[in-house]
Formats: sequence, structure tokens, C-alpha cells
Amino acid sequence: MEEAAVMEERMGLAVVQACRALRQRHREEEGAHGPALAALFTALSRPPDGELHGKMEALQLELSQSYQKQSQLSEQLLHEVTGAQAFREQLVERENSIVQLQAELLGARGRVTQLEEELEKKERALEASIEEMKALRIQVEELDAKLVKAQAENRMLIDRWMEQKMKDAERLNEANAMYEDMMERFKGKTLDDLARAQVDGIVRHSEAGAEDYVESGMPTSLRHAMRAHDGGCSTLKFEHGGGSLISGGHDRLVRTWDTERGVPLATLRGCLGSVLDLAMSHDDTMVLAASADHKLYLWEVQSGRIRHTLTGHAEKVCAVDYSKASNRRAVSAAQDRTIKIWDLQTGYGVNTIVCHSNCNAVALTMDGDIVCSGHMDGNLRLWDVRSGKSASEVAAHGQGITSVSLSKSGNAILTSGRDNVHTIFDVRTLEAQASFRALGFRVATNWSRSCLSGDESYVSAGSIDGSVLVWSRRLNETENSLKHHPSAVLACAWSNVRRRLASADKNGGICIWE
Repeated sequence: MEEAAVMEERMGLAVVQACRALRQRHREEEGAHGPALAALFTALSRPPDGELHGKMEALQLELSQSYQKQSQLSEQLLHEVTGAQAFREQLVERENSIVQLQAELLGARGRVTQLEEELEKKERALEASIEEMKALRIQVEELDAKLVKAQAENRMLIDRWMEQKMKDAERLNEANAMYEDMMERFKGKTLDDLARAQVDGIVRHSEAGAEDYVESGMPTSLRHAMRAHDGGCSTLKFEHGGGSLISGGHDRLVRTWDTERGVPLATLRGCLGSVLDLAMSHDDTMVLAASADHKLYLWEVQSGRIRHTLTGHAEKVCAVDYSKASNRRAVSAAQDRTIKIWDLQTGYGVNTIVCHSNCNAVALTMDGDIVCSGHMDGNLRLWDVRSGKSASEVAAHGQGITSVSLSKSGNAILTSGRDNVHTIFDVRTLEAQASFRALGFRVATNWSRSCLSGDESYVSAGSIDGSVLVWSRRLNETENSLKHHPSAVLACAWSNVRRRLASADKNGGICIWE
């Protein structure tokens, strides 16, 4: 601003001086032409002669030239004044630009100061984060060391526990052998009594429900091999009062089969995910399916119509069971670590049990008041249906439980685990009654289903190599190995009214054995 003012002042002084110089020159020129004009006027006042006439013409010429120079100087002065005015306007514009640029510079300096302050804060925060990360890294290293130590201790404890379990199993097997020996003696003693009780060639049983009782036999031959599902068949169930079989697969279909002829009877549709487990009502009129789409589907067998779609689980539903006494109650388990009790009359859940470990299998007791559940932590748990509280639990397997199935009498429960062991427990006391294993037998998946024969004499389960093993409970050893499946066997089911065993594999095939 000061430089601009000084420059403007200098320009003004230069213009004033130029004007003064032009006026002075004009006066000097007028003074120089004054004697000539006086002489001219004197000469004019005299009589003209030839010499004077020539001088007069010369003076007139000189006067006109002076006027011309004066005109040129005036034009030059006007041009200089106009140029000075334009220069002054440019100077004003530049001064305004300088003021604007100075304001922008001031604002930019303010923003730079603000950014420098923010950068300093972020640098301090970064330094604090680096220090915190170093401290966390030290804590992680310490925790890793503790974890390694805990894992070593855990392995040692598991080894000790497994050794103790093997010893307990050996003692249990010895006790079972003694029990079986006593039972054999008792049966031999009572044969005569049974023969005396025979009237008209019919043995009269005193137990309720003995009219449809059929002693299970050892299956030895393949009756039918059927291609049932695309992508795998994960669950099988026999009807309670007939010989029909129901299956569910990864193709989202549920099919019923005539095991006598080996042909399909009906197909139930509408499920939007893989069928992982099935259950039938006690009167064989309803089918309930657990699906990988987080829902359960309830069909009417006769019409094939879906009565209810049960929603409430947040993950895939992997296990389901129906009440043995009523068509109204059912239980399901999902990978969201919840067990739900359902009212199938309304299609709504009535209770939810939250578990600490994922549940792979569930079964309702005969009265429907207790839920038996098998979990990935290897524990078998019993829950009160009304309160949702744990009634009791037992460490059943060294690894996750894949299957829980209740015997026909309701007094025993069979569990299978990823440790490739099958164990029968007393439902009331949760005491282990028998354990079964075999060389080379391996459970295929976390949801492989084993089964117990109707008379509780045999245990059957499928292996990853495609074989179906049958254990004798009386002999406590493998009695037969059935081979026909080309892939891992996922599920087995035993008919309660006929001497037939069904098995399903990972390719979707079903075999009927008898």
C-alpha cells in the first residue's frame, strides 16, 4: 500500500512538471515571436515594398510553423494526460488485487496454522497408539505363552481323563458281562414258565403295547438299494406303526418310501434349505423337518400340505423331535446355541433354552417333560421343558455328540460322538450301561445318526468308509458289518415293528437291510 501511494505521488508530480514545462515553452515561443510580430505590425503600418513583403511572408510562414508546433505540443500533452489517467486506473486495479491477495494470504496462513495444529495432534495420537499397540503386543505374547501352557496342561488332563474313561469302560464292560450272564441264566430259568403260559400257541405278554412287539433280528442281506436324494440323505425315520420309511436330503425334499417294494410313496415339498433332521408324530399323521434355512416345516402326511412354518432360530436347525404322547409339542435345536419348545397347534415357540455349547441332537422323553440334548462339548444334558432349566448332565464323550436317540421303552438313551464311541445311558440316572466301538470305525459328520433296535438288543451306526456296523448289546461286540454304500453313511434307522434296518449315505442313496 505504501509503495503504491509513493508511486502515485511520483506520477502526479511528473505530470505537473510536464505541464509546467509545456506552458513555459509556449511562453518562450510567444516571447520569441513577439519582436517578429511587432516588426510585422510595424511593417504593415508602413507602405509595403518588395523587401518587406518577402520578410512578411517569411514571418507568416514562421508563425504558422509555430502554431503547428504548438498544436502538436497540445496533442502530445493531451496524450500524456490520457496515458497518465489510464496508468492511474491500472494502478488502482492492481492495488485492489494486492489487497485481495493479501486477504487470501492471511486466510491461507490461518488455515496452515490450523492444519499444523491438527497434524501435531494426530502425531501425538499416533505416538500414543503406537505405545498402546506395543503394550498390547506384549500382553498378546504373554497370553500366547499362557495359552501354550494351558493347552499342554489340557492335553495332559485329557490323556489322564481318557485313560480313566477307558478303565471305567473296562470295568463297565465287565459288569455288563456279569449282568448278561445273570440274565442268560434268568432267561433259561423262565423258559419253562413262558412255555406253561402259552395258550393255543400264543404267548401272552403282560406289558402294555406288547401286541405290536417284534423281536429285532440281525440284518444280514440287502433287500433294496434306492437312489433317494440329490446331494446326500442326512436323516431317516421309520413310521411308528408301520413299515414305511421317511427320508430328508440336501435337495430340500422329504420323501416317504414303501420298504416292502422299495418304491417312493410321496414327496413333501416347500422346504427352502437342506433337510438335516426329521421327526414324526406318534400317530404318523404329521412330519416335522429341521432345515438349514433356519426354519422348521410341519407337513400333513396325507395331503402333503404344509401346516406351519416355524421361525425363531437365527442359524440352521440341525435337530428336531416330536412328543411321543401328543401331536402338540415338539423340540428343536440350532447352531445359534438355543433349544426351542414349540406348540404345533398354534405354530409358536413357548420356551427357549440357551446353551453354552452348540447342540447337535435332541430327544423328548416318553412323557414329554424332559429334553435330552447332545452338545459339541461332549456332554449329554437333560432339561426341564416347563422351566427351561438344566435337570442333570454327564460327560458322555471326549468329543462332540452327533446323535441322541431314545429307546422304544423310554428307559435308555443312545449317544454317538466324534470320538467314534456309542454309549447307552439310563435316562433316569444317566449311568452308562454299555459302550460300543470298532476298529476302523469313524463317524462321518457332526450330525451322523445312530440307532437302537426296537428290543434294545442291537446298536447300528454308519461309518465314513460306507459300511454299516451292528453291535450286539448282549455280546458287547461288533456282530456284523454291512457293506454296499459307495460313500460315507450319514444316518441309520431301525424299524420298531419289522426286522428291517435302513441306512443313508452322502450320495443320497438308501439301503434297506433285513
